Amino acid sequence: MNMEPTAPRKPSKRLSRRRFLQRTGISAAALNFTMNLPSLALAADATPRQRLIIVFSPNGVIPDHFWPKGDEEKLEFKRILKPLEPFADQTLTIKGLCNQIQGDGDGHMRGMGCLLTGIELFPGDIQGGSDTPAGWSMGISIDQFLKNQLQADPSTRTRFGSLEFGVMVPDRADTWTRMSYAGANQPVAPIDDPYKMFDKLYGQAKNRELLASVLDDLTDDFKKIESMVSMEDRHLLQQHVELVRKVEKDLKIELEASTKTVGHAVPELTPNVEVQNDNMPEITRMQMELLVSSMAADFARVATFQITNSVGQPRMRWLDIDEGHHGLSHEPDSNEDAYEKLIRINTWYCEQIAHLAKRLQDTPEPGGSGSMLDNTTIIWTNELGKGNSHTRNDIPFVCVGGGLGLRTGRAKDYGKVSHNRFLMTIAEQMGFPQKSFGNPDFCGDGSLTGLV
Repeated sequence: MNMEPTAPRKPSKRLSRRRFLQRTGISAAALNFTMNLPSLALAADATPRQRLIIVFSPNGVIPDHFWPKGDEEKLEFKRILKPLEPFADQTLTIKGLCNQIQGDGDGHMRGMGCLLTGIELFPGDIQGGSDTPAGWSMGISIDQFLKNQLQADPSTRTRFGSLEFGVMVPDRADTWTRMSYAGANQPVAPIDDPYKMFDKLYGQAKNRELLASVLDDLTDDFKKIESMVSMEDRHLLQQHVELVRKVEKDLKIELEASTKTVGHAVPELTPNVEVQNDNMPEITRMQMELLVSSMAADFARVATFQITNSVGQPRMRWLDIDEGHHGLSHEPDSNEDAYEKLIRINTWYCEQIAHLAKRLQDTPEPGGSGSMLDNTTIIWTNELGKGNSHTRNDIPFVCVGGGLGLRTGRAKDYGKVSHNRFLMTIAEQMGFPQKSFGNPDFCGDGSLTGLV
């Protein structure tokens, strides 16, 4: 800033002050910035956190190779769930939950759009393979409901509230591609490009490093300017020096935490991985790294992780399977080749759940004891119970981890009850009991008993 050594005239003084404040740009903006630093919010949080991650994979399962043997006191994993054996004592399988929502839309559409909302679809113009056309869901999904509840309380409020991850979700927006809803007729799109998710989570990291450097320079500049301005301006300058020092100190705390604190380190993504079919395994792992990192940093305590979509058609060539998943799922059980490939496909999905559980288990709970898995529940689910029958009975629900306080290490079978009751149970275990969730006609018996 060019200034004369003698006191300037008032108009110039006011102009210089205005320019000076504009060039620093730290008065209101810096205060807002420091109040929302994730690392500072983390330090102030002394209560254990509860986290929920809902993972979706499509097109039903092969029941005979999915549901464990045993009773409520023991899990004996069959082939598809074998990857979860290392987490047997932290796993709960829940059979007998049925998506009983009727109305418009085909089985896949109601399977997807009603899975987390528990309520009918609006009439619409999206025509499925059968039945009547339909639109979006009529209500909020459980993940977004929990987000709203947590964000309403300053003690549980986080930077994003919830995060919606995707893997190979088609660009089109329709009932088959959306499972999260902010409210009636308000689908929430997942981010399926890890580079876009990285930018959402950490896009300002380099800007913060630059700001820290600028603040150092500003402090030196203030010292030089101090002797050149009037007493009035000197007082104003001192106020800004104090503010700069505070912001600089807070920034250094965050930048040090980003490189030293477990879970706060910004993940390094493999560059130039295209979002396309054959890169699906790597994209899945990249997204999971971002998910674990973001939850360790307390950016969110609720997340969905949607792998493809209802009627998803990935070709898992890394498993030597050239056919699309959805096409295979329509084959009769008598087609032994398709049957075997579907077992392998679902086993691969289970391997991703096991990998996510391992990453959480290997990450110490920030600011607490144990691992992140101790305070996180992964719920792996599907829009169908079985692909070729399109049944929405026995929807797969596999829970891993301790976040919801469920009694794990066992298999539970309810026979045939509405899955709305499990949505109510999730809300209750997160501290927000509800008299109903979704369509109240399916909630009359309340949340499920025998899970805790």
